[in-house]
Amino acid sequence: MAGQKMLKFVTVNRAMPEKRTAGERTRDFHEIYAEFAREKAAEQAGRCSQCGVPYCQTHCPLHNNIPDWLRLTAEGRLQEAYELSQATNTFPEICGRICPQDRLCEGNCVIEQAGHGTVTIGSVEKYLTDLAMEEGWVRPIRPAADRPESVGIIGAGPGGLAAADMLRRAGLQVTVYDRYDRAGGLLTYGIPGFKLEKDVVMARMEQLRDGGVEFVMNCNVGEDLSFDAIRGKHDAVLIATGVYKSRDLEAPGSNAVGIVRAIDFLTASNRKSFGDDVPEFDSGELNAAGKRVVVIGGGDTAMDCVRTAVRQGAHSVKCLYRRDRANMPGSQREVTNAEEEGVEFVWLSAPIGFDGDTVETVTVQQMRLGAPDVTGRQAPEVMPGADYAEPTDLVIKALGFEPEDLPRLWGVDGLEVTRWGTIKAEYGTGQTSLDGVFAAGDIVRGASLVVWAIRDGRDAAQAILSYLAQPAAVAAE
Repeated sequence: MAGQKMLKFVTVNRAMPEKRTAGERTRDFHEIYAEFAREKAAEQAGRCSQCGVPYCQTHCPLHNNIPDWLRLTAEGRLQEAYELSQATNTFPEICGRICPQDRLCEGNCVIEQAGHGTVTIGSVEKYLTDLAMEEGWVRPIRPAADRPESVGIIGAGPGGLAAADMLRRAGLQVTVYDRYDRAGGLLTYGIPGFKLEKDVVMARMEQLRDGGVEFVMNCNVGEDLSFDAIRGKHDAVLIATGVYKSRDLEAPGSNAVGIVRAIDFLTASNRKSFGDDVPEFDSGELNAAGKRVVVIGGGDTAMDCVRTAVRQGAHSVKCLYRRDRANMPGSQREVTNAEEEGVEFVWLSAPIGFDGDTVETVTVQQMRLGAPDVTGRQAPEVMPGADYAEPTDLVIKALGFEPEDLPRLWGVDGLEVTRWGTIKAEYGTGQTSLDGVFAAGDIVRGASLVVWAIRDGRDAAQAILSYLAQPAAVAAE
């Protein structure tokens, strides 16, 4: 009987939750997709082919047991489905919203390759976890027994929080240090509410606090508290700071007023959504209202910026990217959403200069794709004589992020870094060159996806538990 609920992909078409119209959704910062109804979630989950080699699971960084929780959803065993989904994923309600499923699980769905349209895995995951919150299936963290060992985690982003969750469940005493006034890192201040409403993030932070995780906020390591002091207080330390140093533009006039960093623009907008006092927003410096906005970059951060600018009431929004649409690193789903909302993409274009003490124009250099390199990717080439001036009032640089120089900022000797400035850490464990000090997430792998940070945080937590179980670590306490 159970089998009759599956393999519906030949008779049931792929369907996403209802999406609000562009005219409606650009007037606020609420999420743009509605929830699946119970029957619709079961129907879409039933399209899974239950293939013997589930590529969706293989291509998920967390290796979530997707076919099994889809089957449980189709059978109406929703609490079991949720419990299975969260067994490998610390924050399924977040991944269901912001993971680029089109590049990961859904993009590798077997029935998608066969032309039937992928299973809407992310939407079913979001439905399950939201239902679990409503029904009380998300239970507080209650370790079977408390242990005396303590771990200090620097960084309250997804990697650090995933580790905090696992370590606290094992009974360890966990303290998280972060420079911001709210936990969550980019989940809180980087990703806009129309992709991830902030009450979802805050609910998970509250669960961690209720479970006994201690948060020390507004703490700049190296200024308010030394790294050595944190290390001396705890039996192990995890560095999970992420990467926040914005890549810059090297072009004439790039220091003009009105050229701002993406992280500053997005943080100001998210702070306003919390009701904070944000002088830089109120003054117009980080506010797109009424302005001709140009966003430079082609990743997910650029997509967040263009869509935020639209919601702030920009006069126009253009996105410059030096390659074509097919080579864009950002989610194609996000590009489509942005186009529906009125964003204009200017493909094969790059800025080479800016005019005005307060920026007035961007000089745009048009490109073309040349011969493929050894990886098969075509490099952009300049088209001589094809430059033009684009009028603008606000330029947002969304060129990616680099690691800060942590050894220098923190005054730490012996903490080795790679030639890219990321912390050198052992693959699979996160163990650094310092005994008892681990690292996870973007500060190790470079700017990447939230789901990878969660994976790294979970792996590092397991390694810390193994480290603390060693007699030498106990003796050194």
